[in-house]
Amino acid sequence: MDVEALRTFVAVAETGQFQAAADELGISQQAASKRIATLERHLKVTLLVRTSRGSRLSLDGQVFLPHAKRVLTALEQAEQSVRPSSRPLRVDVLNRRIAPAQAVYRFYRAHPGMNLDTVTLSNENAAQAAQAVLEGTVDASFRALPVGQVPAGISAERLLDAPLELLVGPGHPLANAPWVRPADLAGHRIWIPGIRPGAEWAAFYQALSEAFGLSIDALGPNFGDEALMDALADSASLATFVGSGDRYLWPQTHDLRRIPLREPTPVYPHVLLSRAGDQHPVLTALHDHLRTSGPLTPDDVWVPDWMGC
Repeated sequence: MDVEALRTFVAVAETGQFQAAADELGISQQAASKRIATLERHLKVTLLVRTSRGSRLSLDGQVFLPHAKRVLTALEQAEQSVRPSSRPLRVDVLNRRIAPAQAVYRFYRAHPGMNLDTVTLSNENAAQAAQAVLEGTVDASFRALPVGQVPAGISAERLLDAPLELLVGPGHPLANAPWVRPADLAGHRIWIPGIRPGAEWAAFYQALSEAFGLSIDALGPNFGDEALMDALADSASLATFVGSGDRYLWPQTHDLRRIPLREPTPVYPHVLLSRAGDQHPVLTALHDHLRTSGPLTPDDVWVPDWMGC
């Protein structure tokens, strides 16, 4: 059934005039008449009876009108549900404790009326996350995706650099250092449990360890952030990396220390992936927010060569 014919029928029924309905729809009176004739042939009934004063509904037309209105209402609701301004922007932040989630939260605090939702595709690597964006599972994703691996149809912009910090317990030899150089960490055990082969963060830490001669240990089961914090607090040799914008909590008695890295400062480059040409207004606002309010990073930074940006 032709939806435009349905819309024309309802307009004629409500105005009582073919010309008035045609003007309302932005078509000619002849086009309106053809639409009604096509609809009547499809239904095999007469819906409208022409009179000297315009037109009136036949008995069949009176029965059909409320159904036609419900169909048009359902169609409008269906279209509305997928219009960018009508549904939440779904953003993959990878992990709710790290910098992207905190940046999106600050964006929401600054724009409380924005309609958005955050998800964590933590089991997908960068290529899989990009595919999820292409397929519409999510609207955007923060990933460290090399520029040469950005698939067609994806827009990628590096909008959030997260400087790394060393996290140690109070008994660690570097616990009281105001800052350290990455090269100074050679020989220290850095434990980052949960690094999965093939993930972009695995490639990042591999490049970091090769660049500065570090020993990054991903061995052992990952029992979660709390277990990692407990292990750091009890160890005089164990350390890990966290982003300066990451939000981790631990008991005050742990007395953990966050130590900036400098000369150079390694940064984890979060690239925001979205579908090329996506006009969702919240996505546009998020891009603008990140471009203008992102944290300042030092001039002397290190990122893997494969980032290409």
